[in-house]
Amino acid sequence: MKNNYPNQNSLSIHLRAAIIFMACLLLASPAAFAQRDWNNLENWVYQLSDYANNKLDEIAESDFDLAVVDLARDGSGDYFRRSEIETVKKTGKFILAYFEIAAIEFYRPEYNNVPDDLTARYVEGWTNEKYVKFWDERWWPIVKGRLNQALRAGFDGAYLDMTTTYEKIAETEIQKEELASKMVDLIAKISKYAKDKNPNFKIVPQNSPELYTWSYWQAKPNMKYINAIDGLGMESVFYLPHDKPADKEWCKENRQNALAIKKAGKIILAVDYCSSDECKALAYEKERTIGFIPYVSILDLNIIVNEGQAN
Repeated sequence: MKNNYPNQNSLSIHLRAAIIFMACLLLASPAAFAQRDWNNLENWVYQLSDYANNKLDEIAESDFDLAVVDLARDGSGDYFRRSEIETVKKTGKFILAYFEIAAIEFYRPEYNNVPDDLTARYVEGWTNEKYVKFWDERWWPIVKGRLNQALRAGFDGAYLDMTTTYEKIAETEIQKEELASKMVDLIAKISKYAKDKNPNFKIVPQNSPELYTWSYWQAKPNMKYINAIDGLGMESVFYLPHDKPADKEWCKENRQNALAIKKAGKIILAVDYCSSDECKALAYEKERTIGFIPYVSILDLNIIVNEGQAN
C-alpha cells in the first residue's frame, strides 16, 4: 500500500532548504553581527535627558558597548517603548534603565502617590528632589512599579541611583550602620524580584561601594550585596565636577572599595566629570589602567560625549 508520507529525499531537500532560509534570515539581521558580552565591555555612555528628537537613534548609532538612559524620554511618564529598546539592543549594545531607589523627584509620575511622611529633606543641590525613607514598605510599590516598567520595555537591566541616601538622610533615629544594612536589603529585594521574572536582568547600583566592604557586618565582605548585583556604577572616580582631582580620602576609599567589587567578578562602570580635553584624556587613561569601563561627560548628563570629542 502506498503511504502518504513524503519520501526521504524530498524531506531532506525541504529540510536543507528550510535551514538555509533560516540562516539567511539570521545573517540578514543586525543582531547576527551583534555579539553581546557583559564581561568584555570596553566603553559605555550615560545620558539622562535631551535625547535627539526625543529618540534613542543617536545612542543606537554610536560605538558604545552599553548605554544607560532614563526610563522615560521626558523624565516623567513618556516611557521608552519596547521597540525603541530592541532597536538599540540589535546594534550589539546592552541598555540599562536609570531610576532612583531612595529619593523622589517632583516631576516623576509617582510623586503625588508618595505620602508626605515618607519623604525627608531635599537632596543637596536639587530643589525638586527629596530623600525618602526607603526601608518603609510603603516605598516598595514605587520601586516595583519602576522595575516592572523596565522589564516591560525590554531593558537589559536597571541602573539604580541614590543608594547614598542611607548616609545622607537625617530624619530618622536609625543608626547609619543599620541604614546601610537596610539599603543592602532593598538592593537584594530588587534583584530577586527582577531576576525571578528575567534571570538575565542586570542589577547595577550607582556609588556606595562600601556596602560590600564595610566592616560593620560580621560576614566581611557582604555576600548578600555582591550576589545581588551584576556590576557597579561609580561617579567621580578620579575627577569631581568639573576637572577637580578626586584626591580626598573618601574618594580614595571609594576607589579601593570599587576595586574590591571588581575583584569579586563584577564590572565597574566609571564616569568622571570633565570639561577640559586634558582632564578627559587623563580620566579615560586612569579608568582603563585600573580595569574600569570608562566614560567621561558633564554633570548634567544631557549629551553624548565621545572619547576625544570636545563637549
